[in-house]
This record gives sequence, C-alpha cells and structure tokens, in this order.
Amino acid sequence: MIEVENLTKSYGSHLGIDGITFSAQKGETIGFLGPNGAGKTTTMRILTCFFPATSGKAVVAGYDCFENSFEVRKRIGYLPESVPLYRDMVVDDYLAFVAGVKGVESKAVKQTVTRTMGDCGLDAVVGRPIGELSKGYRQRVGLAQALVNDPEILILDEPTNGLDPRQIKEIRKLITELAGQRTIVLSTHILPEVSMVCERVVIINKGKLVVVDKPDNLTANLRDSSRLFLRITGDLDQIAKALGEIKGVRKVESTPAANGCNEFVVEMARGADGEQSILPVVVSNNWQLNEMRAVETSLEDVFIQLVTEEDSA
Repeated sequence: MIEVENLTKSYGSHLGIDGITFSAQKGETIGFLGPNGAGKTTTMRILTCFFPATSGKAVVAGYDCFENSFEVRKRIGYLPESVPLYRDMVVDDYLAFVAGVKGVESKAVKQTVTRTMGDCGLDAVVGRPIGELSKGYRQRVGLAQALVNDPEILILDEPTNGLDPRQIKEIRKLITELAGQRTIVLSTHILPEVSMVCERVVIINKGKLVVVDKPDNLTANLRDSSRLFLRITGDLDQIAKALGEIKGVRKVESTPAANGCNEFVVEMARGADGEQSILPVVVSNNWQLNEMRAVETSLEDVFIQLVTEEDSA
C-alpha cells in the first residue's frame, strides 16, 4: 500500500530527509519514530501530497504521489500534528463539510458523518461548536475528519500530542480498533503506543533511516546485555561491591530500601549466566535474597541506543 524508495527532501543546503526507504503492506500498522527534527513530519507531508520530494519515489495505494496526487488524496486520511479545525462550526456540520470536500456523494454524507462520529466516540457532542470542546474531543474530531471518506490508508502525526493520560488512553483505543482495517502510519513520541499498536517500526534520525523491524525483534536482537533486578537484605555498599566483582557484570545500580532490604539492578554481558553467578555470592555472605527477576529491554531502551549509536557514527 505504501512504497517509499530513496526519498529525499532538501531545503536549500539542509536535507530534511536523506534517501530513506521503507514500505507498509495492506492492513499493516507502522510506527514512525525519531527525535524532534528527524524528518518524520516531512516524510508524512510528502506521502499526503502536501508538498513534493526533491528526489526519490513515493507510491501510495498504487499511485505515485508526484504524478497522481489527486488519486492518492482520495485514498488517504491525514491527521496532522496541529489539527485543522474550524472552531466556530458545530461538529457534525464540520464533518459534513469535510466529507463534501473529500468527494463523498451528497446523498451519503449524513449517513457517513453519523457512522464516523459513532466510530470516534463523538455522539455526546453532536451540535456543539468545536471551539467549546475539550482537547481530547477536538483530537477525536481531527481523527474523524481523517476517517470521514473511509480511506484505505491513515496517516497520523503525533495523534496524542498534548493530551492527558486518560485522553491518550482513549485515542490509543480508537487507533487499536482501526488497526487491521486500514494501513496506518503512526508517528509518535509515546513508545508504549508503538509496542501496543504497531506491527513494525521505522526509526529515522537526522533525516536518515536507522532501522526497520518488528518491535519484538528490535528488543531481542539489539540488546547486547541483560539486566537483573535484585532485592537483598544486608549492607548496601558491601553487596554492591561484591556484585560488581562477579565475572560478566558490567554495571551495578543500587537503591537503599527499608529494613535493610536494598534494591539492585545488575547489567550482565551477553551470554553471562547472571543467576548462577550471583546466587553463590549471596549464599557465601549470608545475605538474604528476597527477589531476583529479569528486567525486560523496552522499545524506549532500543530507541535511545539506536539513535545514540547513529549520532556517534
């Protein structure tokens, strides 16, 4: 559904994006990640025919974004980071207006607006001016305007930006319900959203492609160490020193806790058997081991690692 090949956008001497390549299949949800200024919004604006690329190729729903932009626009829904809303219009009138602009047949507009409002949880604000709505409801209206033409492809740029935790949860639930029905490209800084919703992740940094892979593969393949969480009763400094001397231990982080039961995060080199190495040390020193468990590598850890490595290179 989406094919991007060697896509480049330059602003004079500055490259917004530099030769990136990725694809998204029908019904797939892609997470598009990168630091501020990485080129995410630039890429999305090219895919939505907001402006052309300097070079390279972008094909959406089988149509070239540069040669057949009107055909592309018929088949996409776009939620930009700053939602374009007419705040003086009431919600259903605004959506009817957008439906007309997007080519929905006049006899089908009312039914389409009713369905879209229901899908986006807007039934409670029928007839209300958009300017009177909360930030969360305005974001829902923005999502509704992207969906009102029943697009094959949905492109969402920071859809939960500026929302409170409850509103984020609501919008995330909507996106999850849409996943599978449409091809979705989701740009976000909230990494749990990517882990929960997206099947693959595209990470860019400074306009360049860093990696394309499944979230699970990223966390499994890119970590070169493992971490253990420990709760041990005993002298904090003595325990931290002893743990740091174990073969394969790279780093020990310690936190004092109540009743002498201290917490430690021990980073082990790849291949090191942390549990079998740590247990004899605890037993020989007569310390009490209250808890030991693995600490999973998160997508946020991987993202920071990849971007840091890219910057260093």
